[in-house]
Amino acid sequence: MAFTYLGLKANYQRHMVTESEVDRHIERLQQQYPRIAVVTDRPTENGDEIVLDYAGFCEGVQFAGGTAEMQTLVLGSGMFIPGFEEQLLDKVPGEEVTVKVTFPEQYHSEELAGKAAEFKCKIHEIRVKTPYELDDVFAKEVGDCDTFPEMKEKLRESLQSYTDGRGEMDLQDRLLRAAAETLDYTPTEGEIEEAVQEQMNNLRAQLSQQGLTLDMYMQFMNTTEAALREEAEPTAIAALRTEAAIDRIVELEGLTATQEEIADMLAIVCQQNDMTMEQIQEYYDAELEAAIRRSVLTGKAMGLIRDAAVITEV
Repeated sequence: MAFTYLGLKANYQRHMVTESEVDRHIERLQQQYPRIAVVTDRPTENGDEIVLDYAGFCEGVQFAGGTAEMQTLVLGSGMFIPGFEEQLLDKVPGEEVTVKVTFPEQYHSEELAGKAAEFKCKIHEIRVKTPYELDDVFAKEVGDCDTFPEMKEKLRESLQSYTDGRGEMDLQDRLLRAAAETLDYTPTEGEIEEAVQEQMNNLRAQLSQQGLTLDMYMQFMNTTEAALREEAEPTAIAALRTEAAIDRIVELEGLTATQEEIADMLAIVCQQNDMTMEQIQEYYDAELEAAIRRSVLTGKAMGLIRDAAVITEV
């Protein structure tokens, strides 16, 4: 079979965002961004969010890590050590309070575990969080729109754009895999082993972010590393085939990555990782540059396949 990457055929089903999806997203925004009102006509109660300064002392000596300014704390949340929050109830802004507590025996700092301490506190503000009404105020303060209907329409357009983008990525991925299936290429055992190992490394990294190890995962899933490697092999082979297909397209079409295109892609990487161009320079080496260049060429190859494809919307 000849390598075919032009004129491929594929179906594309566009998902249109529904009214209920827009409403659910608005409800999530309503929960994520409550309305904050400053309370001035009563003392603190359970459930209030207060703004305070505090300084901790143990045996008359101020200890490290026990001092903060303009710290927010929800009374009754249990975020601070037992007994701390209760002593800040029935207080008013401007009031200074000495909170007396005893650190738990199992406290993470051995120097403080089981010891009595005092925190000199000053309350600056009492706040109450309540859900917004779904009105123009909500639109202005949360949605940066003049009216609620305008916010809803803007949100619908944003969700549709996101959904279309995901659908387009899926379509291009399917087209690339279809092209790869026509490529006369069989990866070597060494290449497959390397690709499987990369998948295992990625799995370990993902588990680590969740505070888990591979052994814990295997125990929970009642599986073995050998079984995981066997399961990963088909995906690894498919990835190798698509990489080889991209290489062939780049060669056949004479695709290149200009310095401007590499810079643009690097800017996207910075944005995705919340970094500045100056910060990423610390990590910019030949390996990263090669990965950026590869990303540009992959995008060009996939775009070329997409533009030449025959797409049927269903």
